[in-house]
Amino acid sequence: MPELVFFSGTMDCGKSTLALQIEHNRSARGLQGMIYSRNDRAGRGKLSSRLGLVTEAVEAADDMDFYTHVVGRLTAGGRVDYVIADEAQFLAPDQVDQLARIVDDLGLDVFAFGITTDFRSKLFPGSQRLVELADRIEVLQVEALCWCGAKATHNARTVDGRMVVEGAQVVVGDVVGDVDGGPADVGYEVLCRRHHRRRQTSATAHAAALSPDVLPVDTPR
Repeated sequence: MPELVFFSGTMDCGKSTLALQIEHNRSARGLQGMIYSRNDRAGRGKLSSRLGLVTEAVEAADDMDFYTHVVGRLTAGGRVDYVIADEAQFLAPDQVDQLARIVDDLGLDVFAFGITTDFRSKLFPGSQRLVELADRIEVLQVEALCWCGAKATHNARTVDGRMVVEGAQVVVGDVVGDVDGGPADVGYEVLCRRHHRRRQTSATAHAAALSPDVLPVDTPR
């Protein structure tokens, strides 16, 4: 039976790599799929992994109707055997409903990949709807690690190395943005729950370790 499968995890756990692997394995067997992505690190119309692998994809705009898009491809004589949707956390809930309709009405497998919660530990609307509708949820087993070595469970947004908990839900990482009237480096980091609660990133932890107040030493008399 066709399924809507949601592959989820934190950042850096290999979601996009697995999406590319599924696409490779199926295309090697002569199957043809529709690949969608959104806000990919490699740019518009790309599905890429941090390992350097990349393939072409359809950029999923805010107003895209996935069901209509796939039906249009089939009506035009194209072939679609499966659907891959990467960065699915950025999808609107009604777009997730469209993915479910592709499974139910067209009989195609749909594989969605995305992180579950944002930098504030709040569910993305798209991920929430996938949890509600998916036939199967797979938590990826490639564990990302916090800087302390513990299992990373939370995604953190950093500005100049310091964790922030306010701002727009979607901001592209590894960029220079304008924060409080000046330029700032915006990035993301995975943390364990303890250090996410303490807002302690690798940068701030390193700074604390260098502080003389952390590791006092005896002074000669």
